[in-house]
Amino acid sequence: MPFFRRLAVFAALLLAPGLAMAKDELVIGITQFPAAFHPSIESMLAKTYILGLARRPLTAFDAQWKLVCMLCTELPTLENGLAKREGKGIAVTYTLRPDARWGDGTPVSSDDAVFTWLVGRHPLSGVASRELYQRITRVEVKGPRTFILHFDRTTFDYNAVNDFALLPAHIERPRFESAPAEYRNRTAFEQDTTNPGLYNGPFHITEVVQGSAVVLAFNPQWTGPRPAFNRIVVKTIENTAALEANLLSGGVDMIAGELGLPLDQALAFEKRQGNRFVVTTKPSLVYEHIDLNLTSPILADVRVRRALLLAADRATLTKQLFAGRQPVAHALVPQLDWVHADDLPKYPYDPAKAAALLDEAGWKLSGGIRRNAKGDPLAVELATTAGNRSRELVAQVLQAQWRKAGIEVRLVAQPPRVFFGDTVTKRRFPHLAMFAWYSAPESVPRSQLHSSMVPEADNNWAGQNYTGYADPDMDQLIDAIEVELDRVKRKRLWRDLQVKYATDLPALPLYFRADAHIWPKALKGVVPTGHQDPSTLWVEQWRWE
Repeated sequence: MPFFRRLAVFAALLLAPGLAMAKDELVIGITQFPAAFHPSIESMLAKTYILGLARRPLTAFDAQWKLVCMLCTELPTLENGLAKREGKGIAVTYTLRPDARWGDGTPVSSDDAVFTWLVGRHPLSGVASRELYQRITRVEVKGPRTFILHFDRTTFDYNAVNDFALLPAHIERPRFESAPAEYRNRTAFEQDTTNPGLYNGPFHITEVVQGSAVVLAFNPQWTGPRPAFNRIVVKTIENTAALEANLLSGGVDMIAGELGLPLDQALAFEKRQGNRFVVTTKPSLVYEHIDLNLTSPILADVRVRRALLLAADRATLTKQLFAGRQPVAHALVPQLDWVHADDLPKYPYDPAKAAALLDEAGWKLSGGIRRNAKGDPLAVELATTAGNRSRELVAQVLQAQWRKAGIEVRLVAQPPRVFFGDTVTKRRFPHLAMFAWYSAPESVPRSQLHSSMVPEADNNWAGQNYTGYADPDMDQLIDAIEVELDRVKRKRLWRDLQVKYATDLPALPLYFRADAHIWPKALKGVVPTGHQDPSTLWVEQWRWE
């Protein structure tokens, strides 16, 4: 074969989509841009996914759903003596990896743990999971890298401190101590995001293009296995059709299943492009639902909430849109979780029963629209994220189904960073907000359902109880589950919680999601987890082959 022809063939092979090109960069496409970068302020999967490349938690659940140490040397347990009962509480000892360093070379230390605890428990810091830090009565320093967390109670997950996100005290302390109430805006994670000292993982953030991309480079202070890439770019393309087009054109190398194409679009893509790309469908602990603002006079009536669910044909919706691969949800615990209960109150499609409940609640049908005694129409607003084709279709289907029941629905689609950073977090949706919860195995929903977790201006919008749900029985169930170490008894309590949830309906369950991960066939080592600890926590195992 002539030289130039051989050269042309070689170049064509290198440029063929889906083949491992000789490059040390990886471009990942996701559908959301983080509203914030502080690991403990705001709760958004896009941030979690990106920080998985740049930071390591003390503990995490791996792809086998097993709790493992990431930043610590050994997982503390009662059996190995690193966890010890003290009255009703427990003392849990963690030793940090001796080679753990922040990106500026400063060792990750016990001082960071003490500072992280002080920030987390401050009432005005804005930390989302402040309850965890409140339960820690003190942090006892035993050495530069060894510390003991003293908890006020012994919970079944006493050693899972996944949310105890260590902060670099040498950078963050002056920003916090000068004005704790302003910390969420003054943190270096927001004002100096590219400071390498904020990161202790294999990469650190070097550039942020607001709303568009986050660029990460290899962290030379990382002493774990050397990643195959020197540079990773995480591109945000909110429109899923445009995201797919970018994959085909080479604008991105892979689409993250955690925040990628909805299942229906991914299945259609696989039929067309399965010879070029790997499409892995992973059933996951993701709960698609609609949060209800229970301060709304309309939604405060449980009869209206139940009628909304009875008037929605969720079984047909999931069958037609997702080929039945995303099962209808009846409560918030996914079927894959061992504490899932199926014998719950259910709301199959029943327009007649929905109509009867609305009549009983005082919403009478008049000219095709339901109105109360004052003549006000039964009208609600349904907000969700823009650009997600499946979510937009689901919203339109629900709008049509509820219109048949005499309920007017106005659809509002917002960019994810606005929807999660402001609308949901600050409870600025008047009626309905559709999104998904990504959970860990047996994740107690304290932050979402406990009455103490309602975000308000007074607590600087901490907590994730966006519905405003407050019920003493639910509070007691959450408290009881957390401290029940007997698995059989705990599963019974979990069933009671799910029955309570399905009865009260603080949110409308839709379906349990399956994630579709798409990458070129030459990319190896990506292992989806199916829960809230994303695949990026093991990015050092990814490689071109």
